[in-house]
Amino acid sequence: MNIKSLIVVAGLAVPFAANAAETLPKDAMTISEVASKLEAQGYQNITEISWDDGVWEAEAVKGDMEYEIKLSATDGKILHEKEDKW
Repeated sequence: MNIKSLIVVAGLAVPFAANAAETLPKDAMTISEVASKLEAQGYQNITEISWDDGVWEAEAVKGDMEYEIKLSATDGKILHEKEDKW
């Protein structure tokens, strides 16, 4: 993960931590684990990772396209991926 991505991810973690303890399952992956899982699958420039409706949601680039991605909370399996068209 590059420094820019780490800063973005770390910045997201602070506000997230305030309410995450109430809704995040004990066996859920951490933000860092989600980022690593995405990078292992070829995603770069991860600009957002958030917890919503029981899944991790992320925005990242793969190739020359930006994607919105939903991942399983516990194993990081991609549940849904769509091109993020500005």
